[in-house]
Amino acid sequence: MWLALRRLGWARRVAGTPLQACWREPLPGRRSDWRSLSFLACDAEMSSLDPRQGELLSLGWVTVAGGAVQLGTARHHLLASERSVGQSATVHQIHDRELAGAASPATAMAALLQAAAGKVLVLHHAPLDLAYLNRLSRQLYGAPLLLPVVDTLALERAQRERRSSPLTPGALTLQACRAHYGLPGHGAHNALLDALATAELLLAQIAHRSGGGRLSLADLR
Repeated sequence: MWLALRRLGWARRVAGTPLQACWREPLPGRRSDWRSLSFLACDAEMSSLDPRQGELLSLGWVTVAGGAVQLGTARHHLLASERSVGQSATVHQIHDRELAGAASPATAMAALLQAAAGKVLVLHHAPLDLAYLNRLSRQLYGAPLLLPVVDTLALERAQRERRSSPLTPGALTLQACRAHYGLPGHGAHNALLDALATAELLLAQIAHRSGGGRLSLADLR
């Protein structure tokens, strides 16, 4: 309900934009069983951990529906950058030459919003990705995304705290969380591969918590 009310406050600003088109799809109900919902696992690579200084360099996403990762929906976009990626290339392995013919941020964001319409966005460590995505959305459309979000890192932290399990340094990284559920390692720091890894982690977390039974969207937040 609060998302719908917040969207009303921004409705005039986003008129005629891809964000408005995304918002036209009904919001999923908090009490809806997860099996009736569609999710969009997403990841971003950026040039800095500081959203005030860095730029989005790539976006990757894939749909989770019917209790499975829909591989045919997987997409990966490199985003044109205004500045050199600098030393951050050692982390994400994206170099200036690869961004020379990349999509504009507006094109990539429009594609993401089209894919996200009517879905729940899934991120691992959502605050960082959302800071970048909301900043770009404000620049392009004058409003934040205002999409429902599940954060697999926050979900894992909550589950460990309920079991009073100790949290060692690094225990909540995407790789470490996957290992906790017996999922194989993956090539980290690629937006699409990390999105796929996040999608698989979400399904593992749900299976562990629900035991095959009902689990609502509210239980995942």
